[in-house]
Amino acid sequence: MKKSVLLLETIDDDALKILQDHVNVFTGYDDASLAAVLKNQEIHAVITRGKGQINKSLMEAIPALQVAARCGVGLDNVDVQEATARNIMVINAPGSNAATIAEHTLSLMLMLMRNMYESVAQVKQDNWNWRNQYAGDELNGKTLGVLGMGNIGKRVAKLGEAFGMKVLYWSRSKQDLPYTYLSMDEVLAQSDVLSLHLPFTKETGTIIGAEQLALMKPDSLLINTARGALIDHEALLNALNKQRISGFAADVLPEEPPVPGFPILHHSRALVTPHSGSLTASTYRQMCVLTVKNVVAVLTGEKADAKSIFNFSVLNDRV
Repeated sequence: MKKSVLLLETIDDDALKILQDHVNVFTGYDDASLAAVLKNQEIHAVITRGKGQINKSLMEAIPALQVAARCGVGLDNVDVQEATARNIMVINAPGSNAATIAEHTLSLMLMLMRNMYESVAQVKQDNWNWRNQYAGDELNGKTLGVLGMGNIGKRVAKLGEAFGMKVLYWSRSKQDLPYTYLSMDEVLAQSDVLSLHLPFTKETGTIIGAEQLALMKPDSLLINTARGALIDHEALLNALNKQRISGFAADVLPEEPPVPGFPILHHSRALVTPHSGSLTASTYRQMCVLTVKNVVAVLTGEKADAKSIFNFSVLNDRV
């Protein structure tokens, strides 16, 4: 008998086809449809993307649940601790967004450093003469500071190096890399461009506040494509207003979607994209297909990729 999967959000068409070929698929995109599925169907796996919450109350409502999965890397919207306590596998797509987030990071750097957004906006307003007051610079010859040397951080460092940048980094431990490892304070003080690539956890918390911003160069840029909560945005706004740093670009915010009028969004020296860095066609498909294949493997008695089972080591120790 086929097992059943509940989708909390839409997924890539190719991934959906894989699911439909192997399991029964139900959707709970809103409260009413979700309630109907939970009332009438026995569900064995739940798949979400970035918004749908797989939390304790949902797990309690699905006693047969075997898998909690996210088509993505971060697991902020999945209660991993609760799932693990219930022996539910937590599946994600580790590493699948490294290339695209690194590319997005460099795009933000280039746009901010070269003042490209304003250049395009002025031309669209038929103001070609804006070139006479243009002020911008280039990445070549600048120092790139990377906080966090995981898969994404390494790719950003490599791309920065290709643009002629000197790369410094801080991570939880020194790694065998062709870049200079320094303390976080030293990286902050020496970087022309600082890029964040750390998870937000109880251990890391908010790592960029007023004290850290004060260490940065007045003409430096801060880039965040990791997690919005890594930065104290009130301190950031103050630093931008007082020109303690030159600019800020991000794909993430502490609260998403932001409240209307969130000051950083409208600041003249800030560029923010709507958490779209990994929504390219190629990466979106890759994340969804990888996740779905592992969910299907578990539900059909096949072997899933252990690297995609986030809590594999804990569950494996219990067997």
